[in-house]
Amino acid sequence: MKVIVLAGGSGTRLFPLSRKCYPKQFLKIAGKKSLLAQTIDRFLTKVRPKDIIIVTNGDYKFIVEDILREERAEDASIILEPIGRNTAPAIALACQFCKEKLGANDDEVIFVAPSDHIVRPDKQFIKLAEQAETVAKNGNIVTLGVIPDKPDTGYGYIRAGKALPEGGFRVYAFKEKPAKEVAEAYLKAGNYYWNAGMFVFGIGTMLTELAKYEEKIVEIISKGYDSALAAFATMPNISIDYAVAEQSDKMAILPFDIYWNDIGSWDALAETMESDFSDNVADGDVELLDCNNTMALSNSRMVVGIGLDGMTIVETPDVVLVAKKGDSQKVKKVFEKLQLAERKETMENVTMFRPWGNYTILTEGDGFKVKRLVVNSGGKLSLQLHHKRSEHWTIVSGAACITIDDKSVVYKPNESAYIPIGSKHRLENNEKEPVVLIEVQVGRYLGEDDIERFDDIYGR
Repeated sequence: MKVIVLAGGSGTRLFPLSRKCYPKQFLKIAGKKSLLAQTIDRFLTKVRPKDIIIVTNGDYKFIVEDILREERAEDASIILEPIGRNTAPAIALACQFCKEKLGANDDEVIFVAPSDHIVRPDKQFIKLAEQAETVAKNGNIVTLGVIPDKPDTGYGYIRAGKALPEGGFRVYAFKEKPAKEVAEAYLKAGNYYWNAGMFVFGIGTMLTELAKYEEKIVEIISKGYDSALAAFATMPNISIDYAVAEQSDKMAILPFDIYWNDIGSWDALAETMESDFSDNVADGDVELLDCNNTMALSNSRMVVGIGLDGMTIVETPDVVLVAKKGDSQKVKKVFEKLQLAERKETMENVTMFRPWGNYTILTEGDGFKVKRLVVNSGGKLSLQLHHKRSEHWTIVSGAACITIDDKSVVYKPNESAYIPIGSKHRLENNEKEPVVLIEVQVGRYLGEDDIERFDDIYGR
């Protein structure tokens, strides 16, 4: 079995904690590890790291690589989509990768999993995966259906048909997210399941079905993986649900009743957290008084709530979200509205991750910006210059080798370097401990695009 983990994302549903630059699969919101790391861990009990393929985009490459290192799964493969084209092209491209680069044949079973769901316990989930593998080997495309415990309107539903001798049921129909009364009818009927967005199939079966319904995708990948990657932007922008699942007569559903949550909203996240006797959920520096059924999350400041009922509060350094419980599905609409207004908060976070470490914007104003940089051991900023700003670097901890024009000097805590406008410079950490420094930028323009690179070990 090969496992394809879909790790794209737009950061909309858990805004402001998630952003375009850092969608929810990278957040540590349901344990000490990110959701992507938990997904990788889950499958490592079944397959080897080299049997895992992460499909993501270039913006997330270094974050994914860091997570794979942490999970000791460096042998996993990463496919970088040049542009987002939804799940059908992503899955087709990954199948071709498995055939060409990993030596898989058409009978190889593929498990496609989202990277940002919670599934517990892992042992029972892997048993389910093995059962799905058996059903898939009989020429079926298996989707996993969650047994619903409430009439939720935030999920798509799958209606199960006749039982299959190898296990599970033939899919009768896929249903869009329903109105409340329709969801209640589905729950009462007993043969409707939440669509978990997981698929299990033989490579040959999936490609045959894709050829029936989305011929262009198969035409492109049949020319070879490298060619398909180069032509990826010409792929149809369509989900695997619309492209195959809702049309194919080979669809089977395998119900499961272990814990599952796609964390598709703040309300869904609240369900995963411990609550107090008043059904309040709090994380961070939070104080709630006379509150009921309220979730409050603090990241950088104290949050105080008084007399709140059925509210959601999420605080980050640059955005505070306040919403009624039950309305968190509307966060996506707000995000899209902010995107249209070109608000940087949708694209960037106060803390941004780079291949060498990360930086956090501490404060900024007219003509200045102050950052805290952390450069990991072995990290090396590109040799660069800025046309519109000067920089002052003050080392807080660690030792940094700083090059300015043709001179390199090792700077230690409480020592500073000044980089004039137009000077080539770089910083590298050759020690075992991270370097922490404060950067003060001064100039008429302080955008991240005011950078000219001359050498970069990360290929940017």
